[in-house]
Amino acid sequence: MCADRGDLDVQVRLTIGDFARMTHLSVKALRHYHDQGLLVPADIDRWTGYRYYDPSQVATAQVIRRFRDMGMPLGDLRSVLQVPDGSSRNRAIVTHLERMERQLEQTQSTVASLRALLEGHPRAPIEVELRRVGPTRALAIREEVSVAGAVTWWGQVFKELRSALHGSGAERTGPDGALWPGEFFEVEKGQVTAFLPVSGGAQPSGRMQVLDIPAGELAVTLHEGPFEDLDQAYAALGMYVAEHVIGVEGPIREHYLVTPFDTRDESRHRTEVCWPVFLTT
Repeated sequence: MCADRGDLDVQVRLTIGDFARMTHLSVKALRHYHDQGLLVPADIDRWTGYRYYDPSQVATAQVIRRFRDMGMPLGDLRSVLQVPDGSSRNRAIVTHLERMERQLEQTQSTVASLRALLEGHPRAPIEVELRRVGPTRALAIREEVSVAGAVTWWGQVFKELRSALHGSGAERTGPDGALWPGEFFEVEKGQVTAFLPVSGGAQPSGRMQVLDIPAGELAVTLHEGPFEDLDQAYAALGMYVAEHVIGVEGPIREHYLVTPFDTRDESRHRTEVCWPVFLTT
């Protein structure tokens, strides 16, 4: 530690080693955060290149360490630190914490699902309804979606669609739904259509559009529980179609009867999985 003494006060400067010990951030990490512009030393010796920090930077360093421990990307962290006022900064932090909570819930759901598979819990035979549906007018968002980004995309688009419907004068005529094309599953990316059935004067804006969801003949089963276990419903329904009816090309439909917008209790979520088929009668 070094100090530059003035006539009336002592200005404390902390060496990078002392600062590392005080904040539990390694020297390597401090140098990296300096290079990234996240935590710039208060002073750098022009001859030696030694970095010195001000005691007031300790709190900022501790905040950085905690957010990095929680997995906040450097870009998001930079945005939080650069927000000029406390209320905006707190909102940014809360947004990240909520995202972490969703990730934690998804991880817990995955662990529970994997444990059930490993323990070999038998599943009850599925019930299948053969259903003909007519064309449906819908407020929709159609975009190319990757498997890796599908969960985040799903939450964003249905929040956007629901918000657009509110106060638009249009009326909902059915549950939220989505069309998942074969290439989404085969090559992990495809044009997915998220839709909200409506009647009346829906006013699309931005990436939204009004579409007619085509009629179809479907084998339908109800999945009860988290999205994480939907693959089990897909497997059981696909086997039923292979054994009992004629499957045809076309996207898989999902109808979201009870969603995360309705309850955070994943055991109460209800999703219809609809496989396109050819009905002879």
